Amino acid sequence: MAQGDPDHFPNLEHLGDAVLFVQRIHEIIQHIDLFEDFEESEIRHLASYMECYRAPAGSEIIREGEPGDFMVMLIEGTVEIMRKDTTGLPARIGNAGPGKTLGEMSLIDGEPRFASCIATSELVFAVLDRARLTHLIAAEPNVGVKILMELLMLLNQRLRVVSKQLMQCLEKRLPRIS
Repeated sequence: MAQGDPDHFPNLEHLGDAVLFVQRIHEIIQHIDLFEDFEESEIRHLASYMECYRAPAGSEIIREGEPGDFMVMLIEGTVEIMRKDTTGLPARIGNAGPGKTLGEMSLIDGEPRFASCIATSELVFAVLDRARLTHLIAAEPNVGVKILMELLMLLNQRLRVVSKQLMQCLEKRLPRIS
């Protein structure tokens, strides 16, 4: 197992590595397209590189604009995803529950967070940071490559959805050319 910083969330209860939650993660992952091709042994390898935390309702686990190098997988509970609008006011852009992953973009590119994620109920979540992902890829290349491919497909799917939404907005605003 990789040694990483378990203090991404110093104000939250640290529950240890995610191996303690492998059975629950496996139950959740079976219903997630991202991980549908993973065997339980591969999930166990992945979980050994993740740290788990418990957060009370109201906790902000990801803050828009802050730097980040990790993603989270929700195990129990829900979060509200918020982003500031053009006037600087927070706007709800979605919700996420067990099995959803958040923060993949910053895990990959290290850029500031796109949105904030606030727990709407007590939350248990697992964290995978870039350093541990790098160790996983070196130690378990088959699992590491599989994770990277799944993240790539997830981000690609999200890009397609956003591109479609952008085109719909543009079509409403621009006159049609005949």
